[in-house]
Amino acid sequence: MSTTSTRLFLGFLAGSLSHLIFQDALLGTLYIMHLAPALPWSLMPVPPLGVPVSLNLAFWAGLWGLAYALVERRLTTRFGWWLGGLVFGIAPLAAYWFVVLPLKGFGIGGGFHLAMVPLHVALHAIFGIGTAILFRSGLLFAGRQVRRT
Repeated sequence: MSTTSTRLFLGFLAGSLSHLIFQDALLGTLYIMHLAPALPWSLMPVPPLGVPVSLNLAFWAGLWGLAYALVERRLTTRFGWWLGGLVFGIAPLAAYWFVVLPLKGFGIGGGFHLAMVPLHVALHAIFGIGTAILFRSGLLFAGRQVRRT
């Protein structure tokens, strides 16, 4: 059984890497197919600190990974680990649509532009699944490391 600090660390790492690997890979694929408006892995600075966009988004995804680590056992018990990750992907999407976009002055869901809704759903679904896969892999690896010592 892993400790809480290990679970939280793995959750942050899983969320960050899920964004950089799974979400951005999907976004890149959709961009190549002319279905997404932006390229992934941007190094454009974000004010006020000038952190690159990709690292900024990876940090926030890592915080969502912390939340996943806290609810993972309940989600896995109820839905299984794969579907639990998919269900978890709804939480960041809801926060983005109903908190972040209105705070930035874009209204709820940014006006729910028909072309953007499936894109947002797909990106957040793959984020949730990726977080679940990476978190579970991290737990398995951490469990093997603990047993050896």
